[in-house]
Amino acid sequence: MNGKRVTTLFLTVSVSILLIFSVKCRYDIADKSQKESNLLKIVTTTTMLTDLVYQLCGDSVELTGLMGAGVDPHLYKPTEGDVFKIYYADIIFYNGLRLEGRLDDLFAKMKLRGINTIAVADALSANDLISLDNTNTNFDPHIWFSINNWKSIAWFVSQVIIESDKKNEYYYLQRLHNYLQQLDSLDKYNREKLSDIPLSRRVLITAHDAFGYFGKEWDIEVIGLQGINTVSEIGARDVRRLADFIVKRQIPAIFTETSVSDRNIRALREAVRSRDFEVTADGTLFSDALGAPGSIEGTYIGMYRHNVTTIWQALK
Repeated sequence: MNGKRVTTLFLTVSVSILLIFSVKCRYDIADKSQKESNLLKIVTTTTMLTDLVYQLCGDSVELTGLMGAGVDPHLYKPTEGDVFKIYYADIIFYNGLRLEGRLDDLFAKMKLRGINTIAVADALSANDLISLDNTNTNFDPHIWFSINNWKSIAWFVSQVIIESDKKNEYYYLQRLHNYLQQLDSLDKYNREKLSDIPLSRRVLITAHDAFGYFGKEWDIEVIGLQGINTVSEIGARDVRRLADFIVKRQIPAIFTETSVSDRNIRALREAVRSRDFEVTADGTLFSDALGAPGSIEGTYIGMYRHNVTTIWQALK
């Protein structure tokens, strides 16, 4: 009996030592590989920021995006793998304005460690932002839906990267110039398409209130079933009120979103039908995340162009 206890104790201690050794080896190996790489290591949160850094840097940096296609940044929880990636970053870019609320504590710790942790919203002034309570302290975080904002953020991000990698300054500035030209072309396309929508139909109804900057930039009234944050809930009274509004205004279409459940939009469509009016809900918009990598919608410009085309086709 005593022999069995000794054997069990020996195995338990041995396994514990192996686990500790394996974890230590994991970090030691990673630390060695990180030191051997000469590339600037950049971690981004949202897919929009991951695409932006790639457009500005190409393969000249080691880029890691935490969130994938269709991921809601409002609800995203950091994993052990995220912590591991962030720990070895030279620069961390995140949206800010509480978009990635569950990552805020982690970013604060990284700042204390001396890692260059940057909220891209810092590129913008209060005049560029949409205030949620008229106090200039609480702002809509969906800043990428203003192309003017995105240009400012592109310039800001580029400057931060250049400060850490001056030897490639000319290369980064050249890519920035090319990207800004692409954004100008996107702006022109959007203007041409959205100007076709009649004044009476310039109402965008979506799953949650992510398109405020889009509406402000293109003079379109925006209504989200949920609020700014997808954590908020919507009640039956809200659905009934919005259904009455759609019927009264004769709005032809409402839109689902790729990163938000379509349950509330389906409920709204049924409420409208019960009032003897038909509204389509066939158009799906990208809001808080881009499309799959490698797809047209997997880039910021492709995503924005898809959204504009979808809205134009449904409301014109």
